[in-house]
Amino acid sequence: MPKNFKRLSILIPVFNEVRTVEELIRRVRTADSCGLEKEIVLVDDASTDGTGDLLKKIPHDNGVSVFSHPYNRGKGAALRTALEHATGEIILIQDADLEYDPSDYPGLLRPILDGRADVVYGSRFAGGTHRVLLFWHFMANRLLTLLSNMLCNLNLTDMETCYKVFRRQCIEGMTLTSNRFGIEPELTAKLARRRFRFYETGINYAGRDYSEGKKINWKDGLAALWFIFRYRFFD
Repeated sequence: MPKNFKRLSILIPVFNEVRTVEELIRRVRTADSCGLEKEIVLVDDASTDGTGDLLKKIPHDNGVSVFSHPYNRGKGAALRTALEHATGEIILIQDADLEYDPSDYPGLLRPILDGRADVVYGSRFAGGTHRVLLFWHFMANRLLTLLSNMLCNLNLTDMETCYKVFRRQCIEGMTLTSNRFGIEPELTAKLARRRFRFYETGINYAGRDYSEGKKINWKDGLAALWFIFRYRFFD
């Protein structure tokens, strides 16, 4: 392991995940981080279901810290808050809904630790076990990834994935502005513009449907179309 990689910062934006966040934290704490010290940074985005109260009861030790927003601002805003407090040389983004499995951390980290990659995306469509869900969600993801690839000159299979891992140096001096799910194409466009080495690895995925609490919707998909163009050409 390169000597300059000592700590992994795991950023977890949280909104109304009272049923899953405690188990997620347990899984993150026990996940294999390839020898890196883990720093877990949670940001409660003004949850209304008791998530905030639950997070207050979780011991804030062993590298766990919790911050909160006074009103709901979105995933992108929560990630910006988490980044302000992250100190690791490697950053990993983790959702709190148990769709993504922390047991995939070694596969996400090794290309960076081996010196091959600066950025690693965990693809839901490049291997691994995944739950079969809605066809049109799959097609929308494919379309957004295709457009992003065309404009950023990449060949990702899953631009919208939660699992984005990168060296802290990759975002130094970078201004992020998205408040909601536009953070996905924004990060992709700005990292690609800096010509970092991208890798992709297959991950496991236990997707939810709307009855189970899934939050992203068709409006976010339409907004992503604009964000792909905006962050490639105008920001």
